[in-house]
Amino acid sequence: ADGGQPAGDLRWWGIPLAVKEIAGAVPTEFGLNQNYPNPFNPVTNITYSVPKEAQVTVEVFDMLGRSVAKLVNEKQNAGTYNVDFDASKLSSGAYIYRLSTPEFTLAKKMLLMK
Repeated sequence: ADGGQPAGDLRWWGIPLAVKEIAGAVPTEFGLNQNYPNPFNPVTNITYSVPKEAQVTVEVFDMLGRSVAKLVNEKQNAGTYNVDFDASKLSSGAYIYRLSTPEFTLAKKMLLMK
């Protein structure tokens, strides 16, 4: 297995390296931070906050709206998390990353420069 997951007719090229919970106070609202570094090559880190247990999805899309990576797709407890995104198999350009739960969706743009 190469770590990929089916995504309809699309291929998953991005590789989530790890999802880690950051110790500290429980957040009071959903949040999605700007990835760091940005621009990046080829790995960047995305930090997000979940104020209560929820089904969480963090997904990356190209500028045509095609999913290129699903970094997180699981139930998570309240907390602040970070996930590294390895885009070494993707082309240079702008990408959108999106945090989604049943109650909240937020997206931001990141730039891969090779």
